[in-house]
Formats: sequence, structure tokens, C-alpha cells
Amino acid sequence: MTAKTMDELVSLCKRRGFVYQSNELYGGLQGLYDYGPLGVELKNNLKRAWWSAMVYDRDDIEGLDASVLTSPAVLQYSGHEDAFTDPLIDCRACNSRWRADHVEKSRCPSCNSKDLTEPRPFNLMFKTNIGPVDDGKSFAYLRPETAQQIFTNFKNVLDSTSRSLPFGIAQIGKAFRNEVTPRNFIFRTREFEQMELEFFVEPGTDEKWHDFWVQNRLKWWTSQGI
Repeated sequence: MTAKTMDELVSLCKRRGFVYQSNELYGGLQGLYDYGPLGVELKNNLKRAWWSAMVYDRDDIEGLDASVLTSPAVLQYSGHEDAFTDPLIDCRACNSRWRADHVEKSRCPSCNSKDLTEPRPFNLMFKTNIGPVDDGKSFAYLRPETAQQIFTNFKNVLDSTSRSLPFGIAQIGKAFRNEVTPRNFIFRTREFEQMELEFFVEPGTDEKWHDFWVQNRLKWWTSQGI
């Protein structure tokens, strides 16, 4: 039976062993999901196929597996500390919180009240304490995307492999975003996995390479049945 609604899709994924609500036994955590016996195999098959196509089948791409914990300095200079935000609105009537683009006609989606705060920026990055003392100064971020560590390791990869432009660095790994209102099942979550390629080219050849990779990846994803 084909699932026709999101609720039916969620139920089907659970019954068949693809995806479960994380921590469901104790009430669950919103925006977090666990992959069951079939789900983890499907995901691993896709990751292996992607890695093979991007790294093993090409001679101009190197692999990387960087740390999840990221120095605040990296995300400060990348602009994430200031700009990696969503506009947040509070409802004074029911104390719910919403992304501004989820609020229609200036009414709370939960209780329909118009007693709302003005939008304010909400940073989407998770912080965690580093070391035994939680003094507010020794902290790191859980990376919000896999790209930053590719950029910070660019020179290391260049020096250790004797690469020259053009070449790419590929990485598969977890990323974390403290979404205000995670929704749509696994399509917008707080913990997720990314498969990312950063491809570095000579100035002036970027449009040519961009067109190449758009067609290359579209063809590959189509071959996977997506």
C-alpha cells in the first residue's frame, strides 16, 4: 500500500524497520530519528555508492573524515556565529516558539493568538563544553555542516598529496542544527548526515566546472532511482 500522507509514511517506515522516533521509549526527542535494520542498510548502501563514485572512480578527488567538534574561531571567521540564524518568534499566549516563516497572518500556529513577539535572530549551532570546567569560555560547536573542515584542511590535503588544481575533497559525516521547529519527518532534523564535495578550480574556470558537476551529479542521482 502506497503512503499518501506524511503520517502514513512515518508509520510505514516504522513498521518496516526503516526509521524510528529517537528515544521513543521515554517520550522521544523532537527532530531526532534512529535508522532501523533496513534503514541503516539503505543509508550505508547509498553512502558506499556515493563514495565509490566520488573518490574511488575519479583521480582528482581525495577523501576526508574530520572531527565533529569545531573550534569557535573557525565558525567565527566563516560568519556562522553571526549569520547562521533563523528568525524566531515567541507566542506570549501559549509560550510556543516558531520560525518567522512558519507564522501566517501574524497568528500563532498553535493557539491562533496574535500576541507575538517581534522576530529575533536565533543561532542554529549546538554548543558543548570542552574539558572538566564549565566556565562558559572553553567550548566548541557541533559542526552545522561538513564544509568548514574541508576548507580548514585544504592546505593539509594539498601538502600531503602533492595535488594541484583542479581537485576536490569529499567527506561524509554528521552535522547538527538546533532547528527552531523541526518538521516533515527526516526532511528537517536536528542531527543528520551529509555527503559533500568541495571542488577547487583555477580562477576563470568555475562556470565550466559548475556546469560539469551539475550534470554529473544529476546523472548519478538519476541512476540511483531518485
